[in-house]
Amino acid sequence: MRLLFSLLFACSLLTFNASAQGLEAGVFAGIANYKGELSPGSFGGNLKQSHAAYGGFARYNINNFVSVRFNVFAGKLSSEDAKAITEEQKARNLSFRSNVLEFGLTGEFNILGYQAYNFESPISPYVFAGINMFKFKPQAYYENAWVDLRPLGTEGQGLEEFQGRKLYKQVDFSIPFGVGVKYALTDQWNVGLEVGMRATFTDYLDDVSTTYVDYELLLAQNGLEAAELSNRSGQDVIVGSPRGDDSNNDWYFMSGIFISYNFSDNGLVGGRNKSRRKSGCNF
Repeated sequence: MRLLFSLLFACSLLTFNASAQGLEAGVFAGIANYKGELSPGSFGGNLKQSHAAYGGFARYNINNFVSVRFNVFAGKLSSEDAKAITEEQKARNLSFRSNVLEFGLTGEFNILGYQAYNFESPISPYVFAGINMFKFKPQAYYENAWVDLRPLGTEGQGLEEFQGRKLYKQVDFSIPFGVGVKYALTDQWNVGLEVGMRATFTDYLDDVSTTYVDYELLLAQNGLEAAELSNRSGQDVIVGSPRGDDSNNDWYFMSGIFISYNFSDNGLVGGRNKSRRKSGCNF
């Protein structure tokens, strides 16, 4: 009985390995976008805030249905209250830009199964989810120059009077997830389209999260830039009134197309010549 189970287990491994597609690598190009306190509030307005995104990835196809991917993607995020749909948000008049660099590890599930070998399953939609580490640096345009916002503590971060508000990290984590579709052009080349979302663990992609602090206090302790960039409405504001909404963290998105090349000769490369070979165990 043990011998039978051993043979069955060995056969399952052989069949599993025979269906594996191996290693591929590729490039990605598309757009990046952001959702947070400074979002315009309309689909068209959000779309107008899009910027280029790009990167590279390596994917290991465990079998026809499951893949693991490591990627390095970069993009730019920005938004401004001036393009909002509500007068209240326009009056706040804040803005930001930030470059984002992410390192991600995701798992993919090919819904129909993906196998370019002999074009057995050359197309499949897929879903993915994983973990990212990303770096960001929000800036605002002030006095004809781009100014880094984090060191200024625009919401009182780091001040003794606001001990609960620490300077936020500029390297943080996010949960990437989304959908896509991949297609085998040949045994060696794949193309695809992907729509990806990133749920972050920070509310400071845009340097906006909590409440206004006293202008004079910021001026005295953090300087003129901090005081001016904390409140750009041109009017006096009530200290402690909402500047942002700390009940929800910020999001960003990266969507686009990819092209990849299959390196491993274990079912993909020369698939037509191997189509007559049988894999697995025969009893």
